[in-house]
Amino acid sequence: MPSYTVTVATGSQWFAGTDDYIYLTLVGSVRCSEKHLLDKPFYNDFERGAVDSYDVTVDEELGDILLIKIEKRKYWLHDDWYLKYITLKTPYGDYIEFPCYRWFTGEGEIVLRDGKAKLARDDQIHILKQHRRKELEMRQKLYRWMEWNPGFPLSIDAKYHSDLPRDIQFDSEKGVDFVLNYSKAMENLFVNCFMHMFQSSWSDFADFEKIFVKISNTISEYVMQHWQEDFMFGYQFLNGCNPVMIQRCTKIPEKFPVTTEMVECSLERQLTLEEEIQQGNIFIVDFEILDGIDANKTDPCTLQYLAAPICLLYKNLENKIVPIAIQINQTPGDDNPIFLPSDAKYDWLLAKIWVRSSDFHVHQTITHLLRTHLMSEVFGIAMFRQLPAVHPVFKLLVAHVRFTIAINTKAREQLICECGLFDKANATGGGGHVQMVQRAMKDLTYQSLLFPEHVKARGMDSKEDIPYYFYRDDGLKVWEAIWSFTMEIVEIYYESDEVVMEDMELQDFVNDVYVYGMRGKKASGFPKSIKTREKLAEYLTVVIFTASAQHAAVNFGQYDWCSWIPNAPPTMRAPPPTEKGVVTIEQIVETLPDRGRSCWHLGAVWALSQFQENELFLGMYPEEHFIEKPVKEAMVKFRKNLDVIVSGITERNKNKKLPYYYLSPDRIPNSVAI
Repeated sequence: MPSYTVTVATGSQWFAGTDDYIYLTLVGSVRCSEKHLLDKPFYNDFERGAVDSYDVTVDEELGDILLIKIEKRKYWLHDDWYLKYITLKTPYGDYIEFPCYRWFTGEGEIVLRDGKAKLARDDQIHILKQHRRKELEMRQKLYRWMEWNPGFPLSIDAKYHSDLPRDIQFDSEKGVDFVLNYSKAMENLFVNCFMHMFQSSWSDFADFEKIFVKISNTISEYVMQHWQEDFMFGYQFLNGCNPVMIQRCTKIPEKFPVTTEMVECSLERQLTLEEEIQQGNIFIVDFEILDGIDANKTDPCTLQYLAAPICLLYKNLENKIVPIAIQINQTPGDDNPIFLPSDAKYDWLLAKIWVRSSDFHVHQTITHLLRTHLMSEVFGIAMFRQLPAVHPVFKLLVAHVRFTIAINTKAREQLICECGLFDKANATGGGGHVQMVQRAMKDLTYQSLLFPEHVKARGMDSKEDIPYYFYRDDGLKVWEAIWSFTMEIVEIYYESDEVVMEDMELQDFVNDVYVYGMRGKKASGFPKSIKTREKLAEYLTVVIFTASAQHAAVNFGQYDWCSWIPNAPPTMRAPPPTEKGVVTIEQIVETLPDRGRSCWHLGAVWALSQFQENELFLGMYPEEHFIEKPVKEAMVKFRKNLDVIVSGITERNKNKKLPYYYLSPDRIPNSVAI
């Protein structure tokens, strides 16, 4: 009588173990086995973190094992079980691996295939084709698209985190409760004592240090000390939280009538403004997207204001980028003067503060929320709906959508919803952030998610001309490492472009992203289908880079750059100045956020800058969805390439007062999960 050794691995998460009855059925090419209860006498089976082995004897030869069925039946009370994997040692000494990495809730059964990645064309046996089809049918019922707001990318059809399929929920919902985390952050930062003075202004800039001094770190403290300097202002457009706005200026816009006479005291090469533009020394940042956005009106006791500045910057003889002109709103006129470094100290400082505040809004809502969180959710939903677990692209991407749908659902539940936490401190709360996403969708193109192309499109690709753009330099290295890795994986499973074109599951995945994520807009440039191996590797690189590196670059520096409130005011409580020579220090302090909003803001940027507990960083794949040796070798090579990048960044950052480490692979989580 043939005997099999079955090894079952239970997850190590909290409450991953089970006391329920677990049954196993082997499905062979000749016949199925009887249902076997996996149970050892006087032993507590399937405990959290356990790896248990069982001998299963069958009456007759089963043939090649195609599937295994795991059935769970209630023992006393229903409990969930997290099954990592099952391995099977056959009577002939062969080992077959069955990855699972799923929660088993309630009673029912899970049917698993062996871990070899297979395209649909590789499955010729009816039972395997049927398993593939049924899995997708079930997933498409579980993972449904929903429009959260008109004009947004579609999201998951779930109102609350608890409504999500168990497999994509956080292990502990408590860990991602925004209300709890923000409150805990404010308590840890010793700022609760200011909350009772919610709407009172700070006395002066030094007063802000009362909520800052106990929590300073290398970068945030440096920002506090140097935030008023033009160098620090310009540097942030290259390596701060929002390093994606700056672009080389090829022509001064008509709406921003800056002349040589205005800025000649800032130009160091004895050239005219036009000549400086021709030599590539002038840069521009335009916050036009904020023009006409409704400011937050949720608090009738505090008026809040938004602006849509345009800022001109100059590369000086030290290769530093510094501001040389700021217009606080889009339409030129006597009541919208162009502020200059040669103006009175507080005129120029307030103009820069308006730019920093506008940059904060665009960063939070577009660069961060839309272009990393919401896009990664689109890729994740489409993946679950259209790719079975046996598909190599599913196996590759599943680690890069881990907890993404969950964190976004939690954000819609608590953070960016009506009357949510976002409304408490942000001038774009109360609906302005929704208007911004709707506008930004028009400019969200596939091309703009291609990191090298986006840098080039902004004229920021020359390392010789712009030597201190670390976001670009590190990002290009990480992009290249990811692209090389995805290309290797693609070449393992797709021997030709024809195989790519014939993979209808892959094409359905790409089409789902286009139709539901980008709402079928042709102008988005998102492909409806993929026809070559090279384009497939590029597409997969976009998915992985967006979820990992791009999110890390714009998320984890939030405390560093935004904790000093005057450097990133989340709201402004007075309108922009309409004339020069009238701004005072008192006026600036009255314009900046009050004590309560400052505290909420500080709690938010602290909480958002923290890594998840048990974070998985780029190149880490502890869940072994792939079992093939060539893929494992590609993963080892990928990690080595990433280690080289880490070493280079570490070496560059030595003795730097402003180290740039957000794109160091050892600080890049695999997925958007915070």
